[in-house]
Amino acid sequence: MRFECDVIEDLLPLYRDGACSEASTRAVEEHIKECSKCAKILEELKDTEIDELIVREKDNIIGSQSKYFRRKSAIAGIVVAAIFALPILICLIVNLASGHGLTWFFIVLASMMIPTSLFVVPLMAPKNRMFWTMISFTASIILLLAVCCIYSRGNWFFVAASSVLFGLCMCFMPFIACRRPVNEYLKNFKGLTVMAADTVAFYFMILCIGLHVRVPGFFRTALSISVPIILMCWVIFFIIRYLKVNGLTKAGICIVAVSLFGRFGTELILFLTLNNSVNDGVQVYDYPSMIGVIGGLVVGAVFIVIGMVLGKKGEKNNE
Repeated sequence: MRFECDVIEDLLPLYRDGACSEASTRAVEEHIKECSKCAKILEELKDTEIDELIVREKDNIIGSQSKYFRRKSAIAGIVVAAIFALPILICLIVNLASGHGLTWFFIVLASMMIPTSLFVVPLMAPKNRMFWTMISFTASIILLLAVCCIYSRGNWFFVAASSVLFGLCMCFMPFIACRRPVNEYLKNFKGLTVMAADTVAFYFMILCIGLHVRVPGFFRTALSISVPIILMCWVIFFIIRYLKVNGLTKAGICIVAVSLFGRFGTELILFLTLNNSVNDGVQVYDYPSMIGVIGGLVVGAVFIVIGMVLGKKGEKNNE
């Protein structure tokens, strides 16, 4: 052989692409006739080229199909929006023809935004459809409450809106936190963010209700009842999310925590709400309730022991 394999291997990519000179091409062809190793490398390079072509073709097909389905979804969204627009147009004509101006037309318009957010937005949104559907659905409900409050000349908007926001946070926040684009920012703090959002929404609701009812002592009573319960929820969350033990042990610790809260948390709530007195004719605990607390502690202890035993067996098996 006239040339070493190292020299020919350097020329093989150029030979495959047809970029070699005539002398280099002859040298490569003469060499691969005698060297099976370099001939095999050349075949692998050709196979790699074919694979790249297949990948490009696959991407082109997927891209064209994606554009096709996006166009179809957009057309379907326009058709559904036009169907929803018909009753709005009819209400507008009837409202004007009856000589009442635009009294209840805006209520109908705002109410039609709710089904539009559920049916049209998923079809029209180019990406992150679930996220935008939930956002638009929430905004449409708040808009409907605002329009109804304005036309009824009421002052209940913030009470209703904060209550709806709290309910929607409880239902939707776990899904929003796990979907794009939110999950890209939250990463490993999804559960913590959901708990914080629910807590903020709850106390915003309490604030709006207190400012609306203006009952003396409302905030003191509301905070006295809610703060121990919210703290208990946070304790259970941290146990489940961050405690590095198995599921049975976590379940046992949660049962013990809830049982202790049933014994001391209720007493704390009554102490705070009854002006530091739990003897105003209120019997806090009787024998059945104490039996329930003790039973919870026993069950929790059993779960903890079983979990610890199974955990040690699992560690030995892994070793």
